[in-house]
Amino acid sequence: MAWGRLLAPGRWAAVLAIAGAVVLGGCAGGNAPASVRTNADMSDVERTWYQAIVVLPPQTPDGDVTVRRMADVLADPPKPARPLTTVIYLHGCTGMGDLSILRFLAGAGFAVIAPDSMARRFRPLQCDPATGRGSFNLFVYDFRQTELAFALHQAVRVPWVDSGDLFLLGGSEGGVTAALYRGDDFRGRIVAAWTCHGAPLVAGLSAPQGEPVLSIVSAGDPWYADGVAVGQAGDCSSFMGDHPNARSMVLPAAEGHAVLASPVARQAILEFLSAWRKR
Repeated sequence: MAWGRLLAPGRWAAVLAIAGAVVLGGCAGGNAPASVRTNADMSDVERTWYQAIVVLPPQTPDGDVTVRRMADVLADPPKPARPLTTVIYLHGCTGMGDLSILRFLAGAGFAVIAPDSMARRFRPLQCDPATGRGSFNLFVYDFRQTELAFALHQAVRVPWVDSGDLFLLGGSEGGVTAALYRGDDFRGRIVAAWTCHGAPLVAGLSAPQGEPVLSIVSAGDPWYADGVAVGQAGDCSSFMGDHPNARSMVLPAAEGHAVLASPVARQAILEFLSAWRKR
């Protein structure tokens, strides 16, 4: 059916105006303070942003890093001398956990934004920490990609974030997302506690060819060992052939799954960020 036959020409302007209002209304909210938009009004993906953990560098030479929720930071933002190099951190399958890696990076001068996937109203675990097994509720991987895309959309609108100096760091389940994100928004990405191997849903490295990549895993990580996870043993090196700025770092087996707690890994991450950050 031809819509032009149903509407007089003069009415098209009104229809387009209404359509525009609907589209803009659907986009309302954005970085508006959470106090203006109640928690009940937010979609699940918005919750992961407003409840994100933000760790900021000291504002004075003898100051401390600050740890706050994004909603509070947006309501009372920092005012650094210039926008900050920012790391978006994606936590593992059980949630935020230990924040020491975030504090470590902030202490070195980097801002860190960690979207909270567990802030969703519906967020089952795709892993069982008691047994060290994963790959349950596989749709969670789609959740994580959506959360990352939304965080990027929001972060570039934050005045204290240097949108041209962004890095991505993901650990374990978050490492899968970091490995598979296809955008070119980052100056570099770090894939931690993940091997890049496994079923087609999770396998591979999707970083743009020239983007710097650092992957860090321990030899024989118990979460990916043969007999525990099918086809997930190894490291990301076999996917780096056409990535000239990529490096796979394999730590001793004693480091286990918690590679982000390793002083050696932390030093490598710091050197990676320092080498590729905007000058």
